[in-house]
Amino acid sequence: MNDELGAPGPPGPPDTDRIAADLLAGFGLLARRVRQVPIKEGLSIPERSALSCLDRSGPTTAAELAREVQITAQAMGATLTALRDRGLVERRRDPDDGRRMVLSVTDAGQRALENKRNERTELLSGVLRGGAFSRTELEQLAAAAPLLERLAKHI
Repeated sequence: MNDELGAPGPPGPPDTDRIAADLLAGFGLLARRVRQVPIKEGLSIPERSALSCLDRSGPTTAAELAREVQITAQAMGATLTALRDRGLVERRRDPDDGRRMVLSVTDAGQRALENKRNERTELLSGVLRGGAFSRTELEQLAAAAPLLERLAKHI
């Protein structure tokens, strides 16, 4: 029998502890490196995250948006103020409940989301184009992106 000869049997379940540790290590390093890139124009990571989430979810309140991206209401307030000051987000009274204010992405905000060209995105894109990754690896990274977003939403 193969088992007596030391041959591996069928693979066991994935080691989720190892996967989690590897993901955290990789995310941490990537986040630190990306944050080192100065932003001259474009959206910061929190601004892009808030704007993208607001675009996907549709008009919502600041508190609901903060819960969705899992940051404090105060941090979201500062981010939304910066986005409103730049004309990328607008506040309006909720048509169903006039006491609430809902936020939505403006046309300028849509254009900012469509314009993926900021220094940090260009840096990552340049690395991805630069030959450090094979075509297969690039396809794996592309397939992993929505999975990573889903992972973040379940935390």
